[in-house]
Amino acid sequence: MTAAVASPVSVRPTARRTSPSLATAVGLEVRKSISTRSGLALVIAATLLAPAAIAVAGGLASEPLTNVVGPLVVTGLLSALVLIALGVLSTAGEWSHGSVQTTFLLEPRRGRVMVAKGAAVALMGAVVSVVAAGISSLVLVASEPSASWDGVGRGILMVAVAGATFALIGAGVGAAVGNTPGALTGIYLLDLGVLPVLQTVKPALADKIDPGNAILSLAQGDHTALSITILAVWVGVALIAGAVMTRRRAVQ
Repeated sequence: MTAAVASPVSVRPTARRTSPSLATAVGLEVRKSISTRSGLALVIAATLLAPAAIAVAGGLASEPLTNVVGPLVVTGLLSALVLIALGVLSTAGEWSHGSVQTTFLLEPRRGRVMVAKGAAVALMGAVVSVVAAGISSLVLVASEPSASWDGVGRGILMVAVAGATFALIGAGVGAAVGNTPGALTGIYLLDLGVLPVLQTVKPALADKIDPGNAILSLAQGDHTALSITILAVWVGVALIAGAVMTRRRAVQ
């Protein structure tokens, strides 16, 4: 009786992905952003700028403040302007310093890298803005104890939205340009130069494209649909341009 000999069965080896999960990648991007002196300085500046502006304005005011929402949102926009630079550094900074080679070596899927960076800067922008608004609230409690706090919850929410939105716009523009000085110059020239001039010359047109005005309108509950559309278009255009250029740009 002959014993049957089982033929060996070939098993295809399965390769395991070595790239981190998306949540881990977002955490890594957050740590990368605040591990540099420039990134940490921007976070500190964005956190302290709004309370400092509140304190200075309160010291110079000739009449008592009636409601705190307006100052909270307006000074929150100052912090959001700083957070644009944080978004730019998270993307363009990698190309300027050459660290993008290491980033894409660890995670070759460039689209996934952009998603992680976008989520990281949006999270940091929202958290930093809320912390800044909280410190500003303490300053207002001390300096304007009789002021009304009606609508402050909505105001702080809009401050968080502003921080996340402006940081995302910065990340998209930085990825599209791939050069930190160029991206910063272009976006601040547009936001602090072109849009204010347009607000003076063509206010009706400026109200339809200015993201800062959109945040103020949302805080006041005015033109909600238009304001959301303005912010969505800014973020969408910036991120799409950044994703397209990131895919096409050669790593050197």
